Amino acid sequence: MSQQSTAGPGGTVETIEELQALLAPVMKAIATAVGPHCEVVLHDLSSRHVDLRHTIRAIENPQVTGRSVGGPSTNLGLQVLRDEAAEHNAFGYRGQTEDGRQLHSSSVYYRNAAGHIIGALCVNVDLTPLQHAQALIGSLLPATGSDTRAKETHAPDIATVLDTLFESAVDAVGKPVSMMDRSDRMDVLATLDQQGAFEIRRSVELVSRRLGISKVTAYAYLDELRKAAS
Repeated sequence: MSQQSTAGPGGTVETIEELQALLAPVMKAIATAVGPHCEVVLHDLSSRHVDLRHTIRAIENPQVTGRSVGGPSTNLGLQVLRDEAAEHNAFGYRGQTEDGRQLHSSSVYYRNAAGHIIGALCVNVDLTPLQHAQALIGSLLPATGSDTRAKETHAPDIATVLDTLFESAVDAVGKPVSMMDRSDRMDVLATLDQQGAFEIRRSVELVSRRLGISKVTAYAYLDELRKAAS
């Protein structure tokens, strides 16, 4: 699919309820055909003020990531909120669970007639069984490129998603927070801002605390970064 989907069998899909009714049998079919290691999730992104702590509208095989209906979005959901107009469909990318299991994932975003994203259908296949049998069924595994870093993190709550983003941003700087100077801290904030981390409620307060700076200072740094980028 080259562009984000708006159409159902009868035309455009306008509400998350219509989208769920359309996709429910598809979700069941995918989960049943692929098996218990394949999670299929429908995220509700229809609200103009999406609460990323509670986006999961429906889920098949929830044991894969340990999430449930009413559960959170992932860090990719943050990027959607940051730039809704962009192309967000993604196929065959690498994800990981909270306990480190690798996932082979794809996500499709659905828009209404006005172009607003109302939902996302995500398929996450736990690769653990395939990895255990790699010698026999290696052809079923996705190609391994030079970049093995996870693109998406699945966690039971949005705070864990923020923690993962923060640790990744710190790792990219290459030094512990205790040794960071102003420039290093701004690099961490810039990375988190680009990833949409500050769409999470109270995220600036939480990140500033972990960086050892005040919330006022964090906002000042972010303002400086955003002005420089504009």
